[in-house]
Amino acid sequence: MKFKNIFKNISNMTTENTEIDQEIDEVTLENNANGEQLIIEELSVEEQLTQDLAKEKDKYLRLFAEFENYKRRTTKERIELFKTANQEVLLAMLPVLDDFDRALVEISKSEDELLLKGVELIHEKLKNTLVSKGLEQVEVKAGDVFDADFAEAITQIPAPKMKGKIVDILEKGYKLGDKIIRFPKVVIGQ
Repeated sequence: MKFKNIFKNISNMTTENTEIDQEIDEVTLENNANGEQLIIEELSVEEQLTQDLAKEKDKYLRLFAEFENYKRRTTKERIELFKTANQEVLLAMLPVLDDFDRALVEISKSEDELLLKGVELIHEKLKNTLVSKGLEQVEVKAGDVFDADFAEAITQIPAPKMKGKIVDILEKGYKLGDKIIRFPKVVIGQ
């Protein structure tokens, strides 16, 4: 008995729902002039979904491009950091290299060949070690036209034939990769 009542209730509810759906459909058809508006609304839903998909795709592509740029930039910064990581150590070693250059000049004036050869060997070893770490000498020589981008003028001396040119180099300059870490100090003609 209980099952019959339950079945009747379900049956009545289904019938009522169907009647309500039919009423809604009739009202919708009346309002939509032969159902054309209903089809347009469905297309607009599809178009809306298509537009939403396009927006999300654009957003994704922009985010992806931004991330790729970030990766490229950090990789470039990391490479630069590795290239110049030794800069402080190399700068600290430059005065030692200068002292070796001056020592070689003074020892070559003496007649002690063994001492000269020993100091030359140590000098070359130090120089080769620094070069292997990326250190390069900035090439300037007497007679070159002075360029403030590659040399530092310490003083000017009267030299009519050498006006605007390098007369003497007081201290060698060095660069690490493409970056000058110490400018050559020069005397220029006036």
